[in-house]
Amino acid sequence: MLRIATANINGIRAAHRRGFGHWLAERGCDVIALQEVRAQAEKIPADAFGDHHVALDTGTLPGRNGVAVLTREPPAAVRTWSGTALVGGPASGGPALAEVPASDHVPLTRGLGPFVDQGRYLEVDLADAPLTIASLYLPKGGLPAHLQRPERMREAPDGGARYARKMGFMAAFARHLTRTRRAAAAQGRQFLLMGDLNIAHTRQDLAAWRRNQNNDGFLPEEREWLGAQLSPRTLVDVVRRLHPQEDGPYSWWSWLGQSFAKDAGWRIDYHLATPRLARSALRAEVDREVRGVRLSDHAPVVVDYDLR
Repeated sequence: MLRIATANINGIRAAHRRGFGHWLAERGCDVIALQEVRAQAEKIPADAFGDHHVALDTGTLPGRNGVAVLTREPPAAVRTWSGTALVGGPASGGPALAEVPASDHVPLTRGLGPFVDQGRYLEVDLADAPLTIASLYLPKGGLPAHLQRPERMREAPDGGARYARKMGFMAAFARHLTRTRRAAAAQGRQFLLMGDLNIAHTRQDLAAWRRNQNNDGFLPEEREWLGAQLSPRTLVDVVRRLHPQEDGPYSWWSWLGQSFAKDAGWRIDYHLATPRLARSALRAEVDREVRGVRLSDHAPVVVDYDLR
C-alpha cells in the first residue's frame, strides 16, 4: 500500500511552526505533494521535511508559490518547467538541498512560457513503484471584467487581467497534461496529478455554492475546464470516486469568521489519477487539524492506494 497526500501548506515556515513536522512523522505518508512552499532554499527549516527525500522548485518570486514532492526513496527522475530542481535527502539536521539539472527536458506546450520560473509544477518518477507523481499550484485567478464590482472586491479591479492569466494557464496546461499522461503510459507508469487547482468542480465541492456562482474558483468556465480533464479513460477524481454522494470533504476554509468551525469550505485540492490507479484507492481523508491546530488555510488530502 502507498499512502499519498497533497497539501497546500501556505508557507513551509509557518506550517512548520504549527506542527507540520508532527503530521509528517505521525501520518506515515510515502509520498507528499506540496504547494505554496513560499521559501527559497536557505530559508527552509533544516528539519522541515523529516526523513523524506525532497524534490523542490521554489520559483523566483520571493515569498510566493513553490512546489515539492517528498518521497521515501530518492526519485528515479525529476522534471520541472524551469529545467532545474532542488533535491535533498535525509541527513543529520535535515535534507541538504542542492540545485541540480532536472532529469529530463520537459517540452513546454504553447502558453506556459510566462509560468516557467514561478514554481508552479514539478513531477517525479517514483523509484519503488511504476508511478509518476506531479504537484501543481494552479493560479488563483480573478473575475472577468464584466463581473468586477469594486464595492464587493477585496482587491482593486484589474480589468480581468488575473482572470485572463488563469484561463490562459488552464488552456496551456490541458495540453501539457495530456502529453505528460501519455508519456507516463508509454513508460508503463500510472500518473497522479495532485495539488491546489483553485477550482471547486461541482456544487458538492463548496458549501455556499449559491452565492459563489459568480466568484472566481466556481465560474462556469473554470468548472467546465476541470470537467474536461476528467473521464473514465483519462483521469479520475479519486476523492469524489470514494465519496460520490458527500458534500466535500472540503480542503480549504477561510481564516475569517466561523467557516472552519461550521465546515463551510471548498474542495479545491485534488488527486487526479489514471483509471487503474484510481481503482486501487481504498480510502480518502482530509486531515483538518494536527494536534488541534490547523497547518494552513488548506488541509492535507490523504489517499491510500493498493498497487498490488
